[in-house]
Amino acid sequence: MTEPWDALSLIEAGSDLAAIQQAVHDLAQPLGYDRIVVFSITARQDELVERIYWVEGDWFETGEAVDALTYVRRCPVTRHVLDTDQPFFWTKTYTEQGARYRVVSVPQGSGIHGLQVPVFGHAGLEGAVSFGGERIDATAQTRMTLALLGTVAFQAARRLVEDHVPTRASQLSAREREILRWVGAGRRTADIASTLGLSERTIENHLRRIRQRLRVTTTAQAVQTAIRSGDIAP
Repeated sequence: MTEPWDALSLIEAGSDLAAIQQAVHDLAQPLGYDRIVVFSITARQDELVERIYWVEGDWFETGEAVDALTYVRRCPVTRHVLDTDQPFFWTKTYTEQGARYRVVSVPQGSGIHGLQVPVFGHAGLEGAVSFGGERIDATAQTRMTLALLGTVAFQAARRLVEDHVPTRASQLSAREREILRWVGAGRRTADIASTLGLSERTIENHLRRIRQRLRVTTTAQAVQTAIRSGDIAP
């Protein structure tokens, strides 16, 4: 098995996302974690996942592709990351009613188990890494190792992915920038429509075009992209 410090050194020095993924895989897989998802978090709790940086393994056991919306919908325990500042174990078992997710102290029994690691930065909660598998090592030592691994991997992935995300905020119209500024300030669609004398449908149409132009999937991503480009103020 790859030594933790060797893996961390490779990740920190990595200039290629594939190399970082391989280093994380080489350390996590022998511990029973063959499913990995790394994602950033939006301040909008109704969306939670802003951007998925990479996914490894069959998370839903169906071969279904994982994107930001399906991940939150299919893995509701992820929202617990908003209520804690510590890594936590979770378990997924099956009942007659379907899949059941729970946050647990120590995973036991059959099913899919895992560890989710919240990642904090100067802006607070910035993302998370979730490790999963059927036969995982859930010792305290592994928990601490994966907590450090997840934090370093997230920071490296964000650096590489965000640096290469195309920003096209300059293509936004003055009206679109105005609407995006209101969204960034936390205003609801109905409030923005009332302020600007427009219908809610018109606001939604503007937001849809904004997402398309900025090549993002959520409005929260659009706000962050526009802030990074300097098109709207943080």
